[in-house]
Amino acid sequence: MSRNILISAALASLLFSCNVPKKPSSEMTAEYPHTRYDSSDVKSYLGHEVPDPFGWLEDDRSDETAEWVTLQNAVTQDYLNQIPYRQALRDRLTALWDYEKIGAPFQEGAYTYFYYNDGLQSQYMLKRYATKKRENQNDEEEVFLDPNTFSEEGTTSLAGISFSPDGSLVAYQISEGGSDWRKVIVMNAVSKEILEDTLVDIKFSGLAWRGNEGFYYSSYDAPKAGSALSGITDHHKLFFHLLGKPQTEDALIFGGSQTPRRYVGASITEDGQYLVITAAISTTGNELYLQDLKNGGALTLVAPGFEKEYGVVTSENGMLYIQTNDGAPNNRIMVSEGIQPKEVWAERIPEGKFPMSVGSGGGRLYASTLEHAVSKIDEYDYNGSHLQTITLPGIGSVSGFYGKRSDHQLYFTFTNAITPSNLYRYTQGEKNEPGVIELRLKSAMDFDPSDYVSEQVFYASLDGTKIPLTISYKKGLQRNGKNQTILYGYGGFNISLTPSFSTSYTVWMEQGGVLAIPNIRGGGEYGEAWHLAGTQLQKKNVFEDFEAAAEYLIAEGYTSSSHLALSGGSNGGLLVGAVMTRRPDLAAVAFPAVGVLDMLRYHTFTAGAGWAYDYGTAEDNEEMFQYLRSYSPVHNVKEDVCYPATMVTTADHDDRVVPAHSFKFAAALQAKQNCSAPTLIRIETNAGHGAGKPTAMVIEEAIDKMAFALWNMGYTKLPNP
Repeated sequence: MSRNILISAALASLLFSCNVPKKPSSEMTAEYPHTRYDSSDVKSYLGHEVPDPFGWLEDDRSDETAEWVTLQNAVTQDYLNQIPYRQALRDRLTALWDYEKIGAPFQEGAYTYFYYNDGLQSQYMLKRYATKKRENQNDEEEVFLDPNTFSEEGTTSLAGISFSPDGSLVAYQISEGGSDWRKVIVMNAVSKEILEDTLVDIKFSGLAWRGNEGFYYSSYDAPKAGSALSGITDHHKLFFHLLGKPQTEDALIFGGSQTPRRYVGASITEDGQYLVITAAISTTGNELYLQDLKNGGALTLVAPGFEKEYGVVTSENGMLYIQTNDGAPNNRIMVSEGIQPKEVWAERIPEGKFPMSVGSGGGRLYASTLEHAVSKIDEYDYNGSHLQTITLPGIGSVSGFYGKRSDHQLYFTFTNAITPSNLYRYTQGEKNEPGVIELRLKSAMDFDPSDYVSEQVFYASLDGTKIPLTISYKKGLQRNGKNQTILYGYGGFNISLTPSFSTSYTVWMEQGGVLAIPNIRGGGEYGEAWHLAGTQLQKKNVFEDFEAAAEYLIAEGYTSSSHLALSGGSNGGLLVGAVMTRRPDLAAVAFPAVGVLDMLRYHTFTAGAGWAYDYGTAEDNEEMFQYLRSYSPVHNVKEDVCYPATMVTTADHDDRVVPAHSFKFAAALQAKQNCSAPTLIRIETNAGHGAGKPTAMVIEEAIDKMAFALWNMGYTKLPNP
C-alpha cells in the first residue's frame, strides 16, 4: 500500500458538530436491499471450516454484484437526501475549498514548473515558464499538462511524472478511474509533441531516465484469471524502455520468475552514475542492488535480506549516501565508496532518539526527525558535520528540503491541524552561517488559525504505554461531555500521522467539533520498534491504543460515546472495523473507509500478500489463524448486538484494497444489526483507493459523512447555519 497515497485518502474523511441532541435517527430508517445468504460457501483454513455466506460479492464482474452495488447506493443516497442540512454543508465546504492553490516550483531544463489549481478544478494542472525570461510572476506562463482534459468526468488523473536529465523529454503516468494500473505517455518537453505509442499495464512504478535514451519502469503481468481489479499480482518486474521501440521489445532487467519479488523499484542517481534497484517481498524491508552505469559492471547485490530497509539518498564523487535502519531502528546514514557490500559501509550520520528521514539538495543533507510526531530539520554537509538546526515557522509538519545538487534555494511546506499549508523558501547560508527562510505563498483559504487551539497530550493505553494524542478545536470549548468528536486513526505499515491541515476538518471545527488524532502503535512515529509493536501477533495493541484514546476523551470531558465518531481509511478502515466490533458501545458513529476487513482472505487479492509482514496470514500457522479470526471485522459481526450507525465507504475501481472487503462487511452488518442505527455502504463509482479523486467527488464524500454523523448524533439542524 503506497504510504503517501494511504495517508492522503485517509485524511479526506470528516464530520461535524454541536447542538442539543434529540435522536432524529429513530425517525428515519433504511430499507436495505436483499443480500443473498449462501450457506454453502465455506472456506477452509488449516483444517478449519469458516462460513463465507457473502463470498459471492468478491466477484466484481458478476451482474448480481453490480445490481447489489446499484441498490445499496440507492438506499444510501435516499437516506442522506432526507437529512435537511446536507446542502448547507455542501455549500460551506465548497466555499472553503474554492481558493487558488500553487505548489513549489521546480526546474527541469530551461523551464520552471509548478502545480496549480484555481480552486475547484477536478485535478491540479502542471504549469511552467521559461526560467531565464521571466521578469515577474505572470510573465511567459503556460499550461504544460492539464489533467482536467484527460476525461470528461475529471476522473483520469496525472499519477506521476519524470523528466530526462536535461529536461528535454518527459514521461508521465495517468490513472483512469483511480486504478493503480497506469499508462505512460512520452513527450518532447519543449514542443509538447507526443513521441510514441502509450505504454500500458504499469503498476507501482516510478520512471527513471537513463540519459535521453529511455527509462526504467516496473509492472506485473496482468492477472490471467479473474478480474484485473482483484486478481493476484505477485511477481513485479523491472523493464527498460528504449525510446522509439515498441513496449513488447522492452528488456527485462530484474524480477519475474528468476528473482521473484512482489515490489521492485529503480532510480538513477542525479550524477547518472548508479542504477539503484530496491526489491522487496513485503511492504517492510528490502534488498539493495547497485550497478555502475558509467564504468560498467554487473548489477550487484550489496544489501541482502528483507528484514531491514535500504535506500540511496544521493551520490557525490562516487560516494553513495544510504539511509538504513540496519543496526539503527530510527535510521542512520551510511556511506559506500562506490559499490561495496553493506559490511564495509561507514556511518556518516548516526541514529538519534527519534526516527529520521534524510533528503538532499544544494550539496547538503537534510535530516527530518519526528520528535513526538512533530518535525525537526537539521542540516549536514556530506562529511556528516552538523551545520545547524533550522528554525521552523512553528510546531507542526514539514515537507520538502530536497532538490538538485545545483539548487541552493530549497522549498518546503509547513502545516499543522489549525494552519493551512504555507509555502516557504530556504536559501542556504555559507557553511558557518544560518540559512534564510522566506514565506513565499500564504494559503488563501478563508480561515483564521488564531480562533483555534491544537494541543498534544499523552494518555496511557491498556498496557500502560504512553501514546501521543493531538486534540484540535475552536477556542472557548467547554469540556462538558457534549462536544461532537471525530477520532481518526491509522496504526500500521510504519506510517506516521503528523499534524496536518484538512479543509474538511475546518468545517468540523468551526461548528464546535473536536478533532482527535492519536499516534498509535503500528505507525512509524517512534521508529521501527513502534511499528513492530503493532504487527502480527501484537496487532491488538493498535486497537487497544485507539480504544484508550476514546476513553481518555470521554474521561476528560471532551466528548461522550453518544457524541463520538470513529474514522479511518485502508489499514485505518481495519482499525475502525475491528474496534466497532470489539467495542460496539464505544461510539455513536463509525466510518470504516476502503478497509482491509476480511483478515482471512486479504492476501488472496491483488498485491495483498505483500501486507503479511504487518498482518500475518491465515495460512501461516494455527496461532496466527486463530488470532486473525479473533478480530477480523467480517468474521466478528454478531447477532443481538447494536452496532454504531455505520457508513462503510469504498470505490468500484479500488484495486489495492478490493471493495469486496467493504461489501461483505456491510452485508454482515445489515443482516445482524440489532437496533435502528443504520448500517449503510457508500460505493463511489469510477474511483479507486483515494488518489486522483476529482475535487467534487472528495467534497461530496466529506459532506455525506458530516451529515450522516450529525444526524446520528441527534442533530436536527446545524449549530451555525
